[in-house]
Amino acid sequence: MQIRPLGKTGYKVSAVIYGGIISMDEGQQGSDRYVGWAIDHGVNYFDVAPSYGDAEERLGASLKPYRKDVYLACKTTERKRKDAQREIERSLKLLHTDHFDLFQLHAVTTPEDVKVAFGPGGTMELLLDLQKAGVLRKIGFSAHSEYAALEMLKMHDFDTVLFPTNYQLDMGQGFGSKVAALKKEKGFGLLGMKSIIERAWLDEKERSSSPYPKSWCKPFGIADKDLRVAAMKYALDMGADVLVPPGNYENFSFMVHEIDDALRTPLTQEDRDLLKARFEQVKDRPFFETNNGNWEH
Repeated sequence: MQIRPLGKTGYKVSAVIYGGIISMDEGQQGSDRYVGWAIDHGVNYFDVAPSYGDAEERLGASLKPYRKDVYLACKTTERKRKDAQREIERSLKLLHTDHFDLFQLHAVTTPEDVKVAFGPGGTMELLLDLQKAGVLRKIGFSAHSEYAALEMLKMHDFDTVLFPTNYQLDMGQGFGSKVAALKKEKGFGLLGMKSIIERAWLDEKERSSSPYPKSWCKPFGIADKDLRVAAMKYALDMGADVLVPPGNYENFSFMVHEIDDALRTPLTQEDRDLLKARFEQVKDRPFFETNNGNWEH
């Protein structure tokens, strides 16, 4: 597993990270097994959120033997200081830690999200105070709206951005190109998510009966190895420092096994052609609203 710089954070991070959803609903033994496998394969960055079911509780127990040797990231969807403080205190307790190496405003989507978080009594006040106290070492955010991401980056010099770096969105809309350009200017770490997502689920039945029910959108199938690897290369080519797999262990382990090859052989025209052909098949099924309809643009 290659270890890569995460932007300007000074952190040296495994090229594929462990998303806490992997531990969700797996029981403690399942979580322990997956975390142990990740550690054995060189993964040193773990990301979780209160919105991931029982993941904080499971992951916190699984990481006890390894906490001092790994980076731990957490999030909040709360936009007001008092609500975020309650949630962060609970997260610290569940994860058996006295600090987070990275803490993120989670799922920033609307102008109201930004306005409230940065307003009087907003979450950013708390995060900055906790950063001064050493409870939060670095501060970032996650977003699925490029408009929201760009607005956030105007408001504060964030250490990281957790953002989709996906072939379909980039080919169809140029989605992510502005964030990637700002990364070069500002130097924040870019954690690329949704890289091996193919399309939206057709419906909840397709999702629940698939091998990847924890994934918000449909990943390429395991049999589509060439497409998966090409999509990983595409995300890296877009500027992602490291990649965040879709929820299930199967996707995580695949990306861990393939990441070194993806880094060793950069994106080729053959890879682009392969992805373009699949894009033409699925372009009418985008997997989330990228402008949310309420940003002035």
